[in-house]
Amino acid sequence: MKTILLLSAKEVREGLRNRWVIAATGLLAALALTLVFLGSAPAGTVGAGALDVVVISLASLTIFVVPLIALLISHDAIVGEIERGTMTLLLSYPVRRRQVLLGKFLGHLAILAFATCVGYGLAALALVAMDKGIGGESWTAFATMTASSVLLGAVFVAIGYLVSALARDRGTAAGVAIGIWLVFVVIYDMALLGILVADQGHYVSGGALNALLLFNPTDAYRILNLSGSTEIAAASGMAGSVQSVALAPMALIAALVAWVAGPMALAALAFSRREL
Repeated sequence: MKTILLLSAKEVREGLRNRWVIAATGLLAALALTLVFLGSAPAGTVGAGALDVVVISLASLTIFVVPLIALLISHDAIVGEIERGTMTLLLSYPVRRRQVLLGKFLGHLAILAFATCVGYGLAALALVAMDKGIGGESWTAFATMTASSVLLGAVFVAIGYLVSALARDRGTAAGVAIGIWLVFVVIYDMALLGILVADQGHYVSGGALNALLLFNPTDAYRILNLSGSTEIAAASGMAGSVQSVALAPMALIAALVAWVAGPMALAALAFSRREL
């Protein structure tokens, strides 16, 4: 365990040196604060509290930004070090490949978690300073959104590691990572919507729809945060969609955890068989 923590600390130091921590934190904080000051104004017209509106806005923002940041910091974690020759040097020490993989993963996840919690936390502090009279249920929804955002980031860090373990060079890894981001964030939902419109409820049952949603971690994240409260579901304009999806919060969290464990297991297998 000590070896894994040392490797994690190494990744955090490299993230600080490469400005990843500062860049990710600054980006998320800037976007979150912008949503607070520009997006909390309509709260009275939609029947939801100021923090509920911010949760909806940040959840939508997270789906686009956090997976992209996660893939950018992880896609060359293995193949990049192999190309630079530092992986050979690292493995010359008494350390196993799976320890290297897990240590790097925890380091990158720590960077992403810090950026998310600080960035979104500043947005919450801004609302408190504006004295919006936020209730306990809204704070619970905000905490759930922040924690699940970190979990969504962990999913795409794991996917980035799988890409990095399989790619032959950094350029290929970067191209595949961007393609994966487009598929999960944009193309998948467009294709699913097209299927549902064409099907008209004839063949795609409720159970099949639930399964299709779980095949996309961003959909699991979206439903988890939109089903947190009735006010949030109503304010987001997706109350009917949320009610038609029979997925409990624990099932959605389990799906996200599986999306972390699966790619990491495959990445460990691919890394163990890769020649340096």
